[in-house]
Amino acid sequence: MLGLRESKETLVTALREVEAWEKDQNDLWFWEKLGRLPFVLLDRITPAFVQEKLGKAVDEMAAFLETGGTYLVQDEPIYKRFRKRLEEQGTPVIGKEEMAAVPLTIMNDVAMELKDSRANFATVQGATTGFGGIFTLAIDIPLLMGTSLKVLQEMALAYGYQPEEKRERLFVVKCLQFASSDIVGKKAILTELSRFDDPNAQREVMAQLQGWREVVVTYTENFGWKKLFQMVPIAGILFGAYLNRSTVQDVAEAGMMLYRKRRILERLRESEKSEEINETTLQQ
Repeated sequence: MLGLRESKETLVTALREVEAWEKDQNDLWFWEKLGRLPFVLLDRITPAFVQEKLGKAVDEMAAFLETGGTYLVQDEPIYKRFRKRLEEQGTPVIGKEEMAAVPLTIMNDVAMELKDSRANFATVQGATTGFGGIFTLAIDIPLLMGTSLKVLQEMALAYGYQPEEKRERLFVVKCLQFASSDIVGKKAILTELSRFDDPNAQREVMAQLQGWREVVVTYTENFGWKKLFQMVPIAGILFGAYLNRSTVQDVAEAGMMLYRKRRILERLRESEKSEEINETTLQQ
């Protein structure tokens, strides 16, 4: 079994870095605020077949939460990245159950690598679907939703969590919601996630599964005016490439930081328990 290599001081420092990132998420950019204005206009000019795709995205999100659906990722490609790094350090090949004990620095490296890889993929995807303007927008929206869900699951795996578990898929959806929320929404989600692993809050966490439709609505509405530019043929290539890349980067970063914080807090709790046991032993 791998041991936790970080000291309590190292974990506290890492936690402060994540908390500093959280404070930087204070508000949406001006462009993001502007993007929330023309939803009525967007709804009026959006063809029925595009609206149908948005409705399908809602149904697919329901399937993801219940069973993982078509968006559930394979864990072995992620674990191969870990094994390669661990072998370079002379650490024996480990199993799935031991991934949660991998040093945080390696988890961070794998997460960053996955973030960059998915962002590059989204850039190509956005440019390709942006070529046809509004006609390929119907293809782009579910693809972007799928990419976002997959990169968040990869972040879960990178920090030792299993997205095949239903409650973990809820955490994935909460990360997706966080990435597209305003300051009030972000604060509320951070409060919810801070209690995610609290045994006393399990019933509350599972009850949140009932609110998944709000997440999808928030996420699709966040396209706003940005997707209006992508409706223009040819010019949509540039807008599609940039917007898809920035969207996936934001989602991946949110997942990376929120999962990192969760893992750090779990290790700090384990460290505190270990200290309590040692103190009890010494007193005896």
